Amino acid sequence: SDVGSQKERVVTEEEWLQKWEMGNIGFHKEQGHPLLQKYLHVLLNGRSGLRIFFPLCGKAVEMKWLADMGHSVVGVEVSEQALKEFFAEHSLPYCEEPVPGISGAKKLQSTSGNISLYCCSIYDLSSSIVGKFDGVWDRGALVAVNPCDRQRYVSLMITLMEKNSSYLLVTVSYDPNKHKGPPFYVPESEIKSLFG
Repeated sequence: SDVGSQKERVVTEEEWLQKWEMGNIGFHKEQGHPLLQKYLHVLLNGRSGLRIFFPLCGKAVEMKWLADMGHSVVGVEVSEQALKEFFAEHSLPYCEEPVPGISGAKKLQSTSGNISLYCCSIYDLSSSIVGKFDGVWDRGALVAVNPCDRQRYVSLMITLMEKNSSYLLVTVSYDPNKHKGPPFYVPESEIKSLFG
């Protein structure tokens, strides 16, 4: 299938930061995502106390929802504003610390300790920094990653997954010749070849 003119498209970190600054965040869902509620049983697979990763998390309300269920949530996001808004909107106290090994990165952690949000590029993370995860909720990450970086993104995600990890992925289907993205169109065949 033709991915149109999207293959070469690149959205810079500055552009993402600008979206947050301008409040141009139509991708944020105030009520949480209905597909996570519908497929939560697939993500949890009867398990409790999981470590769940939110790549490019923004200020996703589901992070608090899952933490309240007893899971440990880790997110990564380039916009510090997004992360601070998350804690403010949920009235969650947090502390901030630098991340050893990543210049300029910060970790914002709820004082309860069950939500840790990294402010840096996702590509700066590794399992030696964040550990491995039992579940991943990829609601707007793969479709936001620049098409030229998809392989790099998926390779990283695979290194962050425990053996019995569940990975919930939401994509969007549309004619890529009519919309330049993001969200980018990722055909099912490409998802299969990326994740194996």
